[in-house]
Amino acid sequence: MTAPAPTHRGGRWIERWDPEDEGFWNATGERIARRNLWFSVLSEHIGFSVWALWSVLVLFMGPEYGLTPADKFLLTSVVTLVGAVVRVPYTFAVAVFGGRNWTVLSASMLLVPAVAAFVVMEPGTSFSTFLLVGLLAGIGGGNFASSMTNINAFFPLRRKGWALGLNAGGGNIGVPVIQLAALAVIGAGGGPRLLLGIYIPLIVVAAVLAALFMDNLATVRNDTGAAKDAAKDAHTWIMAFLYIGTFGSFIGYSFAFGQVLTNQFGRTPLQAAYLTFMGPLLGSLVRPIGGRLADRFGGARITLWNYVAMAAATAVLVVAGMEKSLPLFVSVFVVLFALSGLGNGSTFKMIPGIFQAKALAEGLEGEAAVAHGRRLSGAAMGLIGAVGALGGVGINLAFRQSFLAYGSGTGAFVAFLAFYAVCFVVTWAVYLRRPAGKVAATAAASESKAQLSYAEV
Repeated sequence: MTAPAPTHRGGRWIERWDPEDEGFWNATGERIARRNLWFSVLSEHIGFSVWALWSVLVLFMGPEYGLTPADKFLLTSVVTLVGAVVRVPYTFAVAVFGGRNWTVLSASMLLVPAVAAFVVMEPGTSFSTFLLVGLLAGIGGGNFASSMTNINAFFPLRRKGWALGLNAGGGNIGVPVIQLAALAVIGAGGGPRLLLGIYIPLIVVAAVLAALFMDNLATVRNDTGAAKDAAKDAHTWIMAFLYIGTFGSFIGYSFAFGQVLTNQFGRTPLQAAYLTFMGPLLGSLVRPIGGRLADRFGGARITLWNYVAMAAATAVLVVAGMEKSLPLFVSVFVVLFALSGLGNGSTFKMIPGIFQAKALAEGLEGEAAVAHGRRLSGAAMGLIGAVGALGGVGINLAFRQSFLAYGSGTGAFVAFLAFYAVCFVVTWAVYLRRPAGKVAATAAASESKAQLSYAEV
């Protein structure tokens, strides 16, 4: 029997899309989904690079710019904050405009912060102007939310861990790539405008390719109520809290790593640039591995033990900071980056699984359960991504306060260690803890069944 093909209409819209139908998926669905995935990764990658722009621009800003270390941490905090906040409307945007249309528009919008930074990046510019332009760069962080919401709809549940991990990892890698580009520019004696001159045409290329090769799915069009329904679900906010610990760590450390090395260990901007890209690079590359492991062993289990490892690595960083051991500090910080990336993949795999499990527990079956889970998980991802990114704001503000109070980042790491411990407890209590004792009542038995299913998400 020939699998039904997707139904198209004008403007690169696909009317019929059923990735859970294996015949449909093998015949045509996988090819289309993969094509959209690759160009989504490119656009999100450039978005992350623009978002991380100021984490490298501050390395160019020597004494002639008149900024203190606290000013620079505040600047990167503002950029991170805007990137977190805009993820909420970016989540709705896919339903309003269509995934392909919004990818083209959001990629094109990146020209605004890139050109603005090109204009103002020189000594004598006021700190308030840098803050304003930093606010503009924050829109690059929103591309993640719309991209994840869009790609979530293209792939079947059994492949979401891999697809979402790859999509997010390909975007995340925009952080180390722009740091490597900065390293090359600094090493060649170039200035920040040369770096920006490299990225402005790349933004145009990403927008054009999205317009040519991506598709819109009519099944997610105008479903803005999904985000409202997701916002009412407690699991959305529980997962958002856990995502603060993984992605918040990744983006916060990405923005702060170079400044910690220059302020606490006395590295020059060039020396810091040689080291800062390694952590974000590894954290980005292992994100799909976190998704793969979650597909196989369950996202909740991988997330739980990942928090144990993150806490252990943070404890070593406290010791390394107190001992002023740069080799130990850098090597363990890179490990912590990798763990944050691994956790990013496993936590995002949990989201569709949780909503699918809830649909089954509520009595839905077959395609109805799949559609319900896909609808809510896609919307929840944007909200979870927004709250998770706020963790990056907290990390930069914590470092700022720690340097003001103690002259080092050690105090901040102690706070992060405590937070990872709380994340471990929440993951265990909500998604892995077995109900105690024998359950006699029917309602309690139903609750137990739902609870047990969460261990597999």
